[in-house]
Amino acid sequence: MAARMYNVSRGFVIFGEQSLLRRGHNQILVNPRRYVRGLRRKPVAVIYPDGKRETLFKSKAEKHNVLKEKGKDRCEVSEKSGSKKRSVDAPNDKYIEDFNLDQFPRLRFEKAYAGDERLGRLCSVARSQNFREKEQKVLLEGRRLICDALSAGASPHTLFFNHIERLQELPQEKIQKTKLIKVKYNDIKTWSDLVTPPGLIAIFRKPDPSRLMFPKEARQQTVPLFLICDNVQDAGNLGTILRCAAAAGCDRVLLTKGCVDAWTPKVLRSAMGAHFRLPVFTNLDWEDIVMELPKNTVVHVADGCNVTRKEPDLGQTGSDPSDHIESDYYSSSDDDDDDDDEEEEDDEEELFLPLVKHQVYHENWVQMNTALVIGGETHGVSLEALRLVEKTDGRRLFVPMAQGVERLNSAITTSVLLFEGRRQLLNGSDMSHQRARLQPSV
Repeated sequence: MAARMYNVSRGFVIFGEQSLLRRGHNQILVNPRRYVRGLRRKPVAVIYPDGKRETLFKSKAEKHNVLKEKGKDRCEVSEKSGSKKRSVDAPNDKYIEDFNLDQFPRLRFEKAYAGDERLGRLCSVARSQNFREKEQKVLLEGRRLICDALSAGASPHTLFFNHIERLQELPQEKIQKTKLIKVKYNDIKTWSDLVTPPGLIAIFRKPDPSRLMFPKEARQQTVPLFLICDNVQDAGNLGTILRCAAAAGCDRVLLTKGCVDAWTPKVLRSAMGAHFRLPVFTNLDWEDIVMELPKNTVVHVADGCNVTRKEPDLGQTGSDPSDHIESDYYSSSDDDDDDDDEEEEDDEEELFLPLVKHQVYHENWVQMNTALVIGGETHGVSLEALRLVEKTDGRRLFVPMAQGVERLNSAITTSVLLFEGRRQLLNGSDMSHQRARLQPSV
């Protein structure tokens, strides 16, 4: 090394257009760029103080062999540690690499080149409801949501990631046939709806609720309680409602055509994986909803959707909540002008709401098969829902509140009613078991 430094210092006396020494105004100017570059170069040989000389590479062929042996050693070390492993037999592709993670079968991923628009194109497709219905694809973001989808048997189409460590968090045996694309974090951040994206975006084929495999632990704790969402158009509320339904152990959730799409990214984030813990059937007519419910199912509706009700005095006992209803009917001519009302007076009829009795939520209203209809905050429940409630002899359930407080939103109301219904069902089953034990055996 000393000899190398000596040769570098002697090079300063070389003059010419490309020399490192420049003279001007009796000063010596040194080009620091070339000087530092010279120091960074690896030495060809090392001369020790005793005069012994050690040559690092005798020829280019020997240098190639040495580097090849070092590459094999690195592959063996990476194979033991389970880290990234390059394929020796694979073609030298600039954008494709093979690796082995935790002794799983080899996975193959592709590096996105500059200007690759696949991530943006697929994200745009997944965010549009029309394209989702046409292409039958949904977008999932984050490790937990993707793992829940894979555990339920959903079919992944494309997976974008920014670090290989992100793939270690996923079950490798379930993503072998998935197209893996490594992209930059800035690209993920551009197309993600989150402030700090987790670095994982997956495009799945739209799951069929009847074919998903739900967790056995969750299905074993289900109760004969069905949830019907009618005209719920807020994505955040719908996601919270689905999460409450999964936590309360509902058998299934049925969504009418007036609801927001359950596979939008905001609903998926708010639901926290509830789509893959219980069946969620979307875009249903009321005829389809009746077919999805078991026979002899009693349907109830949450109060505060379509009627304007005065707050009852909580201090009074035995008061009937129906006395506080201000308006309890629909009129098909409410939005028409006076002239149109006079002309069509004989042809139109007032559509009165079906007669449904009110009941406090903590009283017994749950039977063997019970369904609960929850309406949106803007339009409330539909007339078809109230007709179904009247047909099955259901009740209009309400939650008493203090005076002067705005009514609860649909998500909170659903949570209160579902957990109360679960409590009543479990108490009823415990009482039936106790009666069966007390009965004398014949």
